[in-house]
Order: sequence, then C-alpha cells, then structure tokens
Amino acid sequence: MLIKVDCEIGLSFPNPATVIWMLYLHPSVWPAVRVHERFEVEPAVQVSEFSDVYGNRCGRAFVPAGRLTLRNSAVLEDSGLPDPQPWGVRHHPVEELPNEAIQFLLASRYCEVDSELKDWAWAQFGQLAAGWPVVCAVNNFVHNHVRFDYMMARANRTALDVYRERVGVCRDFTHLAITLLRCLNVPARYCTGYLGDIGVPADPAPMDFSAWFEVYLGGQWYAADARHNVPRIGRIPLARGRDAADVALTTAFGVNRLEAFNIGTVEVASLN
Repeated sequence: MLIKVDCEIGLSFPNPATVIWMLYLHPSVWPAVRVHERFEVEPAVQVSEFSDVYGNRCGRAFVPAGRLTLRNSAVLEDSGLPDPQPWGVRHHPVEELPNEAIQFLLASRYCEVDSELKDWAWAQFGQLAAGWPVVCAVNNFVHNHVRFDYMMARANRTALDVYRERVGVCRDFTHLAITLLRCLNVPARYCTGYLGDIGVPADPAPMDFSAWFEVYLGGQWYAADARHNVPRIGRIPLARGRDAADVALTTAFGVNRLEAFNIGTVEVASLN
C-alpha cells in the first residue's frame, strides 16, 4: 500500500532565534520512499542539516522575528502488514549485547531505571519467559494501568510519575514501558513518527505525531506500543532515542508560540 504523510508546524517569534527540528523521515525508511520528501521553510532562510548521535536527521536555522512555518510531505510504500510479533526470538543476556544496544538499558531523563520501579518490575515480571512474553506482559500492564487523557499532557512527567499518577499521553505510556523493560534487561528505545488510522476505526480527534518504542531481541529491533497495545499498520518513524528528550520535534532557543500544528497520514491509491 501507499501512504502519504504530511505535516505543518507554525511558530511565532518576538525576536530572532535559532531553531532545530526533527521533521524529516528517518533514514531507515528511505528504501520505502516513492515520492521524495518536500520540505519547506517559510520565510526562506539558510538551513543546515546534520545527523545527531542516534542517526536522526536534523535541520537547523537562525530565523527572524515573526512567523516560522515548517512543512514536509512524502509518499511511502508499506507492506500493509501489522507489526511483527516475534514469539520465540532470543532475549540476549547483557554480556552478549552489541555496544550500541547497551545505552538503551540505562537510565535517561524520563526513564528512571534506578528508581523503585526496578525491584517492582522484577517482582512483577521476573518469573515470566524471557523475550517477547515479557514485552507483551509489560505492554498489557501499562495499557491497563494508565488512562489516556490528552488534556493531562505534561512536559516534565517521568516514568515514575506515570506509574504513580496513572494518566498521560502516548509518550507517557512509552516512557513507563521502556523503563520497566530496561529494568528487566531488555534494551528499549523511544520512537516518534506517523501512525495513521490504517486498519483501525478512525479517530475523530485531530491527528498528532505518535510515540512508541522498539526492543532489541534476536539481533534486531521490533516495534511495540503500550498506548494502543495491538499490532498496527503503517508506522513511519521520524526519530529514535533514549526517551522524548532526544527526539524533540522542534527546539527553539528563544521565546516562541505555537500557532499551527497539522499532521496527516492517509492511504492513497497511486502516486498521481
């Protein structure tokens, strides 16, 4: 199937400022791109692109006072199949993990692996079969433990806060699941990107970027999602990192106000 994605973010600045964004498609999806990205910046300013330490594509610009608009669109080909469910894959002991996976066992800003959650996680899940059964058990727990409420979003809520408050948005579900899995020695990394209503009932609420996570099992990374807790079709990542702090869609080094935020994902019949 073909999936068209697009986004538009508008920010207003009272003074000139530097802005960094992560609104490009992640390099891992380039082979699936059928209509190349069309990235636009208004007003026309000099843009420099770079890759961060996690391999995410970033843009950077110094913008004048006034409104800044960032737009991107592309069409990708997707298998149309839901997320793989890798039952039976190997759960690597820590000593066998590649160096690049080790960092996704450690504590990070929103994921307090070294908190009270560690002992709780082992008591709750430590007797389960290692690998995907543990991932599913953690997903089930988080999905049932946390109530989704878009109006309760809070930028400084950590995984431990989510566990205690039992409410949040998709990033909060993701942070708690990541933290519990890291406590259990399963490398888990945060993902942000597009996830449209393909193969599921349409959500009448305005679309937002989604957060999910990936776990390292059997020598590769697999997507998992504590917010929806069902295999989904058409995940298209923009960025990956330890937690949400590593994958901010926009970072402005100056006072600004959000004026537009439009995200779209739709299945299309052809490239025309």
